[in-house]
Amino acid sequence: MPLFSKESLETLRQRIDIVEVITTHVDLKRSGSSFKGLCPFHDEKTPSFHIQKGDHHYHCFGCGAHGDAIQFLMNHLKMSFSDAVESLAERFQVYLEHVEARDQPKGPSKALMKQALETAARFYHFYLLHTPEGHEALQYLYHRGIDLEFIKSFQVGLAPKSFGIFRKVMEEKSINDDVLQAAGLLAQKSSGGYREFFIDRIAFPIHDPTGAVIGFSARKYKEDTFGGKYINTPETPLFKKSRVLFGLNHCRRRIAKERRVIVVEGQIDALSLIHSGFNFTVAGQGTAFGEGHVQVLMQLGVNQVYLALDSDDAGMEAATKIGNLFQKEGAGVRLVQLPPGNDPDTFLKEKGAESFLKMLENSKDYLDFLVEYHSRAININSPAGKNELVQILAKQIREWKHSLMVHESLRKLAHLTQIPEHMIGVGQDFIPNIHIRKSASVGLHSINPDRILESDFLRWLLEKGKEEGQFIETAQNNITPEDLRDAACRRIYQTYLHNMNNQLPCDLLTLIKEEEDQELISELLQKKINLQRAETDFIETIQKILDRNWMEKREEVKRKIQSGQCSDEEANNLLKEFDALKKAQPKVLVPPHTEKVTHE
Repeated sequence: MPLFSKESLETLRQRIDIVEVITTHVDLKRSGSSFKGLCPFHDEKTPSFHIQKGDHHYHCFGCGAHGDAIQFLMNHLKMSFSDAVESLAERFQVYLEHVEARDQPKGPSKALMKQALETAARFYHFYLLHTPEGHEALQYLYHRGIDLEFIKSFQVGLAPKSFGIFRKVMEEKSINDDVLQAAGLLAQKSSGGYREFFIDRIAFPIHDPTGAVIGFSARKYKEDTFGGKYINTPETPLFKKSRVLFGLNHCRRRIAKERRVIVVEGQIDALSLIHSGFNFTVAGQGTAFGEGHVQVLMQLGVNQVYLALDSDDAGMEAATKIGNLFQKEGAGVRLVQLPPGNDPDTFLKEKGAESFLKMLENSKDYLDFLVEYHSRAININSPAGKNELVQILAKQIREWKHSLMVHESLRKLAHLTQIPEHMIGVGQDFIPNIHIRKSASVGLHSINPDRILESDFLRWLLEKGKEEGQFIETAQNNITPEDLRDAACRRIYQTYLHNMNNQLPCDLLTLIKEEEDQELISELLQKKINLQRAETDFIETIQKILDRNWMEKREEVKRKIQSGQCSDEEANNLLKEFDALKKAQPKVLVPPHTEKVTHE
């Protein structure tokens, strides 16, 4: 991840207006010396989400959500720490000075690239609406049932057929070729120089979670246009095809709230469904919908997936692969089986939104679909054919990560194929299929158990400490900075205690003293936690740290005794110390009002 200088982070901290940040996502109303609104992190009808005037934090008195502007963007929009920092810096016009890092990209800044892409989106949109060439593309869109309201809502545009027009406009806007090439708008020619990357295609902007344009998906509308049906922006510092989902910026909030998503193949399919009220729809970039896309949706809490892919053979094959990726992660999958020759866009145009809603309601369970799909090529009426089918599907199911999902799916497979459950291992002990991914960095980076444990301790303090004082009191009663082994954890804890005890600001950016702290803060806030178990888990974590240190101290005394380098008197003293330690296993000291949680 990119690392920023301490000075630029401090400037950003002073500039951030948390009310301005959150008002973009939550309808806040002034109430005396505070602002309040409906909490975006849980369903409620009475506002319990508050920001005190002059404070840098939000707090929900309903669900306990608490944090600063960075935590809000990370939790609400699922942004990374560095993306949240960069987004805030752009918003409040703060220049972020980067420090040297192994993975620090060279070249134009992300802010310049976003400016170029936003300018390109406006140009393409204007070119579609106001030029003779654009009118030809408009006729194609109108013929497909895409009206002017739709085109303006999603800023659909047209990349010119003629070379040079786009670059000339960008040059007039003082956007140079280096920035355009870094943003994926120009490509290098084999003969030298640059050419426009998007030519003679209808362009659909792709956005990041904050709404900034990060790339384009461009569709040809004439048969003689060179290349495939769709082409996408190449990989850039802003655009990572394996993790970008088309349409997510329009649907993120509803997907996270309802925990369900419709996955389609084409960009027009996605926008048509979103425009028709199904604003929980996304599409992959091109045909490759992979594990990265699945992880983005799983991080939003998705547990129900509807696959509304094309009804041809390629669509069905894609459904088997995409469905398996979601089922492996524990999400339920259903197949929306469109009539032959239809995709979601054409179905909506011909049958309407109500008919598509019925298709969702009558969708087919993934396992039912798999049995049908494989039965087309395997004769399951013969013993050999049924055996082949069952072995294929049972092997696939056993590779899923969650034991309950495996157990219930094997039971259903036995029912669908009418065989006894024990014949495919229902009820047998389940061992998760865990793969260790090989990489060039194996051997260079190892798991640090101290950092993992101490990060859990800090995570609870950052989430709950400011609003619930017993967390700080419990921490100070039991853990000193010297008790923490990891240098970054120790440094952040020390700064946190100093700031809290001296009524100083304690938002995330004030805790960062060294570049390494940025990486730790990012790690802390990426992990999901159960706020309902806050006190219990916090005390359990402290107990683990105390036990670790106690056991290490015992082992240190034991090593000295066994070293053979002690005099008799020293050995006797060490034996007494060892016996005393053995009888004095530490126990968490908690304030009286939290003692009950230790007995849960």
